[in-house]
Amino acid sequence: MSTRALFREDAYLTHCEASVTAVDEQGIHLDQTVFYPLGGGQAGDAGTLTLADGTRIVIADTRKAKFEGATPDDAVHVPAPAQDDALSKLKVGDKVRAEIDWEQRHRRMRLHTASHLICAVLPYPVDGCSITTEYARLDLATVEPIEREAVEAKLNALIGGAHAVYTEWITDDEMAARPELVRTMSVKPPMGLGRVRLLRIESVDLQPCGGTHVRNTGEIGALRIAKLEKKSARTRRLVLELA
Repeated sequence: MSTRALFREDAYLTHCEASVTAVDEQGIHLDQTVFYPLGGGQAGDAGTLTLADGTRIVIADTRKAKFEGATPDDAVHVPAPAQDDALSKLKVGDKVRAEIDWEQRHRRMRLHTASHLICAVLPYPVDGCSITTEYARLDLATVEPIEREAVEAKLNALIGGAHAVYTEWITDDEMAARPELVRTMSVKPPMGLGRVRLLRIESVDLQPCGGTHVRNTGEIGALRIAKLEKKSARTRRLVLELA
């Protein structure tokens, strides 16, 4: 039931043709997908699966599949409730058109890329994060005070700098030899497939990440710090929103 994760190579793919490999209590499994599954702090994609006869199944969420031998790329598409008639038509081997909610995904791509910029502006370990359609939240492990206006100005300067954003790959062994690349305390690099995906923002940041991002920081658009608070004695919480 292995899934080919097309979004790993091209986050701008909005749809693909796929074959159903399984339907179980977790949801719908496909041989390939453009849907990003919940992970690394980023929410799972929503969208639709369309059968050959035009029947549409609404997908409310995407999660990582759980079965023996599953890899980080294996995804399961979770149908929205009250679709029994449509789901009754679905069977293993069927061809479907898988299409994501692009507006939702693109907002997350912009916010996720912005969260990497925060790591460059505030070089503290990240002790938790959440990337949704509405905001990006980062918990930074520091006791130092953070000046909202200064951070916001530096962040928007990096966005305005129109830095190229792209992925690189290194082996698991190379990743293990470069622990300084890991910025997150609670999320481990997506290892296990023999190679690790790195997200590089030209002249700004480099770190392992399996999420989806825009191609250039200029695409993020203006941002504002919606919240900045002391979460604990050793943690500061920062919430970004698209302006």
